[in-house]
Amino acid sequence: MVKALEIGLRHTQSLVVDEGLTVPRVSPAFGSFRDMPAVFATAYMIGFIEATCIEALKPYLTADERTVGTHVDVSHSAATPIGMKVTAEVELASVSGRHLRFLVSCRDEKELIGSGTHDRVIIDFSKFAVRMRSKAEERSA
Repeated sequence: MVKALEIGLRHTQSLVVDEGLTVPRVSPAFGSFRDMPAVFATAYMIGFIEATCIEALKPYLTADERTVGTHVDVSHSAATPIGMKVTAEVELASVSGRHLRFLVSCRDEKELIGSGTHDRVIIDFSKFAVRMRSKAEERSA
């Protein structure tokens, strides 16, 4: 780490929901989603929360460190239509070695749409890449 992480670190990011962030657009691999309402998808809300945590941590990591998500416990309690702004707020709640826990929330322009916790682990990117190549090679053998 470049500098020590401190409990209470906060970061906020916003985006505007467009058609590409809606449930029917999650993935062609999930055909059942195509007939669902065109509202901000839970999958994208979780991705947005993760991206906000990643941005919060960037100034604290070395060039070869990254973080990976290991646990998500987040509600998605209200739908957000296309065109509405969503803001994610994350707060570092605990640090235990390489293990980090964030309190997270998302709001649209009207109300709280989701909240909970998200855990991440600091990794050495090079070592992680080697492990993933080895895992892929074992599968191919």
